[in-house]
Amino acid sequence: MFAKYLNIALKLFFHSGDGMFKHIVRIADTDLDGNRNVVHALTGIPGIGIRMARSIVNELGLDGNRKLGTLEDEEIEKLRNLVEEEIDKFPGWMLNRRADIYSGKDLHLISKDVNFAKMLDIERLIRMKCYRGVRHAKGKKVRGQRTRSTGRKGRTVGVVRKKT
Repeated sequence: MFAKYLNIALKLFFHSGDGMFKHIVRIADTDLDGNRNVVHALTGIPGIGIRMARSIVNELGLDGNRKLGTLEDEEIEKLRNLVEEEIDKFPGWMLNRRADIYSGKDLHLISKDVNFAKMLDIERLIRMKCYRGVRHAKGKKVRGQRTRSTGRKGRTVGVVRKKT
């Protein structure tokens, strides 16, 4: 008897309309958990925070509280298209790379592009030999933190006491 109700419950849980429940949804080279809400699942993509995720959901007219795995294939395709190709249509103040140093345009970087741009920026600072670049090159703290007692690397050297 219990198995009958369990099967019915599982069918209701795993079926979403005419499509099956998707446990993993791939958007922008990132595997997203289908059991999470759409807004929170989108934050799993590097470069998309909670504000951008809410804006994407509002732009598409989706319910942000629905599970990502319950979305229809057409809705997921719209979501994928907006995130991967049309994300630059949001206002400039929402984008994460405004006035890009190389192109001069407002861009929004996602997935691997975020880490690649960060690496290029650090290399540019090192080549310029500015203060931040020198600190990066030496492996020291960059943002003005104290270095007297923290941030030490290498062998631990203790104080040797004299034998009396």
